[in-house]
Amino acid sequence: MSAETGTNRSVERAVAVLRAFADSSRLRVAEVARLTGLRQSTASRLLSTLEQTGLVERDHDGRYRLGVDLISLAGVVMNGHPVHHAARQPAQLLAVATGLGTNVAVRHGIDVFYLCNFEGAAAPRSVALAGRRNPLHATALGKCLLLSLTATQRRQVLGSLTRFTAQTITDHASLDAVVELVEWRGYATETEEFALGQTCLAAPLRDRTGRVIGALSLSGPSSVVDLPGRELELSRLVAETADAINSQLGYHSPADHQIPAPARHDLRS
Repeated sequence: MSAETGTNRSVERAVAVLRAFADSSRLRVAEVARLTGLRQSTASRLLSTLEQTGLVERDHDGRYRLGVDLISLAGVVMNGHPVHHAARQPAQLLAVATGLGTNVAVRHGIDVFYLCNFEGAAAPRSVALAGRRNPLHATALGKCLLLSLTATQRRQVLGSLTRFTAQTITDHASLDAVVELVEWRGYATETEEFALGQTCLAAPLRDRTGRVIGALSLSGPSSVVDLPGRELELSRLVAETADAINSQLGYHSPADHQIPAPARHDLRS
């Protein structure tokens, strides 16, 4: 094995160790080894090196967690991202105005990737969503982000559609129809398709060419969002805020653009 190959493999293993913490905030060496498929001795050595560089920290009980130095790196990424830069303040103001949660996300492969989120008074969260990933087909944000793909590309990228609740869309024909509806009316909705008791409305974010590069959403408990009674009101708010963000991104929607009244149909959107 060449030195370069060995170095590359070490980097890949170190990255795998860091990613092991994506779903668990604190892990023991044995747990990291199991999640990464590495030998326990290798996992221990890599964790020690990462601890020395500040990328992981060890608690008094011997468990590891990601280090605060990663926050500095994440801050550089976020502050340099055009969607985050344009959307952060409007999303925060929307959360204050509605009392609901607001989220800004982009597509990352087969996932919705959250750039930032803000809590509204009526939709508190125990954890921050920034950096989290959710499925494209089962979220309102994802349905907006899927506007950037053709039907053929959606099948290639997504493959089979995983069911999360009884409301999840699990066939591509239905998903195609929903994405077409999102394109027509300018926003997407999702009620308990990914998580029970949660409802979300989202609108696409576009660059100066009109290409969808992100999405903005309003979310909260279904009883608070009250989609049957508030869909027109909330869809206008999220679309208007998205339009303001789009202007910052260089895209200006047609002057006569208006949100149509919610359609009465059998398709879940």
